[in-house]
Amino acid sequence: MEVSNDFIRWFSTLGIEDVGLVGGKNASLGEMYRELGSQGLRVPNGFAVTAAAYKATLDRAGAWEGLHAALDGLDPADVQDLARRAAQARDIVYRAPLPPELESGILQAWERLRGEYGDRLTVAVRSSATAEDLPNASFAGQHESYLNIDGAGLLDSVRRCFASLFMDRAIVYRIENGFDHFKVWLSVGVMKMVRSDLACSGVMFTLDTETGFRDVVFVTGAYGLGENVVQGSVDPDEFYVFKPLLREGRRTVLRRSLGGKEIRMVYAPAGTAEPTRNLPTSPDERTRFCLEDEAVLELAEAAMRIEDHYSTSAGHPVPMDIEWARDGIDGKLYMVQARPETVASRKSGTQLDEYRLDGKGQVLATGRAVGGKVASGKARVIADVRHLDQFQPGEILVAETTMPDWGTVMKTAAGVVTDRGGRTCHAAIVAREIGVPALVGCGGATAAIRTGDEVTISCAEGDAGHVYAGRLPFRRISTDLAALPMPRTRIMVNIGNPDTAFSTRFLPNDGVGLARMEFIVADHIRIHPMALVHPERVADPDVRATIERLTHEYASPAEFFVRELSEGVGTIAAAFWPKPVIVRMSDFKTNEYASLMGGAFFEPSEANPMLGFRGAARYSHPAYAEGFALECRAMKRVREAMGLSNLRLMIPFCRRVKEAKDVLGTMAQHGLVRGEDGLEIYVMCEIPNNVIQIDAFARLFDGFSIGSNDLTQLVLGVDRDSDIVAFDFDERDPGVLEMLRQAIAGAKRNGRHVGICGQAPSDYPEVARYLVEQGIDSISLNPDSVVATVRNLVEVERSLGLPPRGQ
Repeated sequence: MEVSNDFIRWFSTLGIEDVGLVGGKNASLGEMYRELGSQGLRVPNGFAVTAAAYKATLDRAGAWEGLHAALDGLDPADVQDLARRAAQARDIVYRAPLPPELESGILQAWERLRGEYGDRLTVAVRSSATAEDLPNASFAGQHESYLNIDGAGLLDSVRRCFASLFMDRAIVYRIENGFDHFKVWLSVGVMKMVRSDLACSGVMFTLDTETGFRDVVFVTGAYGLGENVVQGSVDPDEFYVFKPLLREGRRTVLRRSLGGKEIRMVYAPAGTAEPTRNLPTSPDERTRFCLEDEAVLELAEAAMRIEDHYSTSAGHPVPMDIEWARDGIDGKLYMVQARPETVASRKSGTQLDEYRLDGKGQVLATGRAVGGKVASGKARVIADVRHLDQFQPGEILVAETTMPDWGTVMKTAAGVVTDRGGRTCHAAIVAREIGVPALVGCGGATAAIRTGDEVTISCAEGDAGHVYAGRLPFRRISTDLAALPMPRTRIMVNIGNPDTAFSTRFLPNDGVGLARMEFIVADHIRIHPMALVHPERVADPDVRATIERLTHEYASPAEFFVRELSEGVGTIAAAFWPKPVIVRMSDFKTNEYASLMGGAFFEPSEANPMLGFRGAARYSHPAYAEGFALECRAMKRVREAMGLSNLRLMIPFCRRVKEAKDVLGTMAQHGLVRGEDGLEIYVMCEIPNNVIQIDAFARLFDGFSIGSNDLTQLVLGVDRDSDIVAFDFDERDPGVLEMLRQAIAGAKRNGRHVGICGQAPSDYPEVARYLVEQGIDSISLNPDSVVATVRNLVEVERSLGLPPRGQ
């Protein structure tokens, strides 16, 4: 019997215009298969059982009256009644026999697909609702899919997919989004199963899911079938690729983060009740990335092609949420789903909401921050789904992981904390959608936190978030950036943590005036550079073993340093592209270097490290020259391999002109030649000699950045780390102000850029006014003081007869 085309449609005949016929998932698969296959995009072939087939099945079974009886008048807040009614509705649909012509059509299509892929073919049977994947309702994870299905189980899996339209979570989701249960139908996609059980799979987005930053592709992945990544059962590997420069042929991964990848989902042995099962991954698999760089770049290129294809008629990109899988047999990468991203893409670029903690507490758990907010409340630890009914609105939900069935409860939570999962897991997706903070991948949160504990969850401190004991005070600060006038004086930001770069770039700014390299070394690398060059000199066997463990995936320990530092700095440079980003070469003092892993074996003990072996003095010195060489290699990689030519370099604590010449010569030997390929090199102006000899320094450098902290210390002779004489440390002292005046005048005299990156203009409006009066080019601020200082400078300039920028 030949099946009606109303019931079966092959991907090659479908496009995005067919959402009403086959749902968003199948329409998108057809669109990619039909339109992008010629561009090298791989989509497994398959067919859709249409929504018309679903309707015909229920029509012929006379199922509608029973479904109305089960669902009419339902109160989604009554969880027990919801579960009873939903199960009744699913049973009605599952018991409805498939029309004979539909059964025949499905089996005919199966045989045709088996002819294409061979007798060992298995398929994924996936639900696709006709209201699915709309911009205002993703329906993600609401319905069921079945993996590794053969011909014997195909018809039953189709019926189970039909019935999953009435999962508890799907019913609640439709009610909350205003969909009529009887006007949403279900299509079923049947597609060749990609053997990612033998390789890896994951999810990627064409923007950063936390900040809405659109210039990156964010790729996540783990071993095995993709369900673990989607549901948050594993902590996946994460990768970022910078779209603007990938389009120009710069094939470099911007940044990566190694996930735990604790388990992998694989096919279960034949004859078992469930088609899949989870197995633990090996220690070796957990300590290496599931994707090599070339595969990450191939995925990013595919994501960009999909985003470009879905762009609006006006050319505006439509951010996409894409599932991918690698086949362990042929080694190739396949796209298995694509839909519009529905949360981060709707963030306003003009409304700035900042959350600030005003207190401190004991850290109970640390994980990956989702949402950028802060919330307090009583914790409720849920160890089993059967205990969900104990959850009270406004509590902090703490669990090993969350599942789609938990959505109703999660929508009433003040925050979410999970032991497992990455930033694209179920808990993270739901938290973003409902606008509450979440910490995922915390490890032992369920052990450290008890039900009834008063806690504060903070996602406002960068990529790493924390659960603190007690209810800590916090503030929310909202600013309409569109209405914020900008001063004529350039406003730049100080930044040290790459994790905050994408969010910080939305502040009003003209670039980065100070990127602190040493913060990346301390927080991300954690190992002394010389210990990576000469691990054999590290006398402590435990430290040597740790260094070996952290670096064993790299060609050498030194390569670990170069890669980590370049990716940290590169992330900052990409976030602010194409605005200038000035990175200061390392400015640790000896006691700070000694605190790094292995550092005690390479650093001298000094009575006053503040005035000792620091800054430029280290760079050509035999005790650190090889470490500085690694810094230079990393910066060269950012500018050349990554293509981030907006990066400028800056030398700190350069005492004498000869020292400056030595440093520039050393940098040139390492391939960083001032003026070559547009490279600009600045110097910190923080020592009185920098001001006294500013004409000589100006002949060697392209600009100056005044470090008011050290300059004040050295002008007044006050140790800025000493509490005893802290009262004498004051940037407003007339002598300090005179040094600032001379520095600005000297730079202007020599046609050199001059800015300030110290704390003074943030703390003291009168210092900011003085700097503007002297004609400083830029003021670089900590992110938390940007908006207030912008407002202050606009008023200062107005009082001086200078209208805001653009007027």
